[in-house]
Amino acid sequence: MAIKNAFYAQSGGVTAVINASAAGVLETARAHPNKIGTVFAGRNGIIGALTEDLIDTSAESAEAIRALRHTPSGAFGSCRYKLKSLEQNRREYERLIEVFKAHDIGYFFYNGGGDSADTCLKVSQLSSTLGYSLQAIHVPKTVDNDLPITDCCPGFGSVAKYIAVSTREASFDVASMSKTSTKVFVLEVMGRHAGWIAAAGGLASSPDCEIPIVILFPEIAFDKAKFLAKVDSYVKQYGYCSVVVSEGVKGEDGKFCQIKGFVTLLVMHN
Repeated sequence: MAIKNAFYAQSGGVTAVINASAAGVLETARAHPNKIGTVFAGRNGIIGALTEDLIDTSAESAEAIRALRHTPSGAFGSCRYKLKSLEQNRREYERLIEVFKAHDIGYFFYNGGGDSADTCLKVSQLSSTLGYSLQAIHVPKTVDNDLPITDCCPGFGSVAKYIAVSTREASFDVASMSKTSTKVFVLEVMGRHAGWIAAAGGLASSPDCEIPIVILFPEIAFDKAKFLAKVDSYVKQYGYCSVVVSEGVKGEDGKFCQIKGFVTLLVMHN
């Protein structure tokens, strides 16, 4: 099989470990020079391919690539640019194939979340239709941990730890002032449709250090009466309570709730 070059790009919000995934791709490619030639990285995600703004990673030393394992943010730049469907914007996909052909690219690694996985599928389908040999591989990355057939997405572990620690420390602050001051702390977290990050807030409590925490998930419709009753019971039992609420929480009507609404609700209730 002829040696082909590869294209790698990062997409969406960067995480503490997205560069580690980049290192994994680049180091593995270098370990198989008989299959993969040069790995080009797209500057600012898929936009780098559309504008043919490519970074030749072979110019980087092995030490520099290894250092990516512990480097935060996105080394090659990322983007929030979702390609439309093939029917809506076929020309954009054809442009990608043009650039891939120009640089003899036979491997397409796209590091991102659900939209990136969808882009990989569409590019793969089009390349097959056009008769261009291309392997499109999605490299999972999303703090939301909501990718199908993916047990744990790189990035979730770091945000889970951050939320657990933040909830724990904020709860300690509220507990110390609850006698004469604030009794309820509200922490809004990411997760528009998946509650994994909100659930991580529960890790703040443990058998040896129990913390009263109410978690509101986007998968469960918000019930005002149950919510207030739970908060009341915790405040009466512990003197305070922490609330971890996902940004995607919806009411019984299916509409998104506003975080300020929870705060207002609690203030009026008390």
